[in-house]
Amino acid sequence: MNKFLILAVMASALLASCGGSNGDKAQVATEQQVAEQKGSTYTVDTATSSVNWKGYHKGGFDPRFGTLKTEGVVSVENAAITGGSFTIDMNSIATDESSVDPITTGGKTAADLDGHLKNADFFEVEKYPTAKFEITEVKAFDAATEKSVLEGATNVISGNLTIKDKTVNVSFPAKVAVSENEVSLQSNFTINRQDWGLTYGTEGDAKDWMISQEVDMELNIVAKQ
Repeated sequence: MNKFLILAVMASALLASCGGSNGDKAQVATEQQVAEQKGSTYTVDTATSSVNWKGYHKGGFDPRFGTLKTEGVVSVENAAITGGSFTIDMNSIATDESSVDPITTGGKTAADLDGHLKNADFFEVEKYPTAKFEITEVKAFDAATEKSVLEGATNVISGNLTIKDKTVNVSFPAKVAVSENEVSLQSNFTINRQDWGLTYGTEGDAKDWMISQEVDMELNIVAKQ
């Protein structure tokens, strides 16, 4: 192996180990039975709720981030979430302009990235205009045995996340607060886009290799009666 190739391998390993996502790594499983929505129904307040995403280039460098819009319902019984269903508008993908510098991207803008994410390279929004998350289980977070980047985590939420035509069950810590008229849910977790077959180009394509497989999701959901 020549010196140049050795240096290239070392550089790749170093890049892959630096930076990157900072959410709780979501645990994944096969599709599970959706929880029965028992009790009172709370509707997501779209004006005060947010779904934020962040993707990275290989090694965690040069992140891109933005928002998505969602609507849905949460069911509550005895001051605890029993179930819920959320629809994510994939056409609402909006990249924050501050995360894209046209000087370093060859003139590419946030709007260009939006188009790239929406077309057949990734989400194919014309064919798959929505994604869906359906709660399958909500259990207490055990601070003695479990860790989370989220201060004050109260629960672990599991649900079937469907993107395009693939459904994967994901579990992540969350901070949940329930009052008589409102439910709030906060979480910061990381998924692997390839669990849903989201690749850029064909398998092994250099274009796809340059993009981190990890995507951070930050949820700030408020639902009201």
